[in-house]
Amino acid sequence: MFDIGWSELLVIVIVAVVVVGPKDLPRLMRTVGQWAGRARAMADQFRRSFDDMARQSELDDLRREVQRLKTTPMTDADYKALGFSDEDLPPPPQLNPTIEDVGAAPPKIDTPDTPPEPAPESGAPSAQPAPSTQT
Repeated sequence: MFDIGWSELLVIVIVAVVVVGPKDLPRLMRTVGQWAGRARAMADQFRRSFDDMARQSELDDLRREVQRLKTTPMTDADYKALGFSDEDLPPPPQLNPTIEDVGAAPPKIDTPDTPPEPAPESGAPSAQPAPSTQT
């Protein structure tokens, strides 16, 4: 910070001893140290306030960007600008998703793998026996 060599420091100490005197030199050094500490504290506070203002400005910009992204959905051009190809693009969102689509319900496991047999015509006899009615 200050470019003071040993020889210059020795000259400053000798001048201080001659001008102030050895009796008051400790009090002078203490006072100079307190002033230097206050100056350093004020400089730190000044730097912190600038850092806080910069951080707040960045946060405000991020909040505005997040709000903009929440209100406007991404288009295909936005995805392509980010480097996604057509195969990587997500499917368009459904307007009325079901509970199974969002993953909140367990999967349905009792659905048959084969399609159901077509219902017999109303005029043809049924291959299944009629239920008995006993009382």
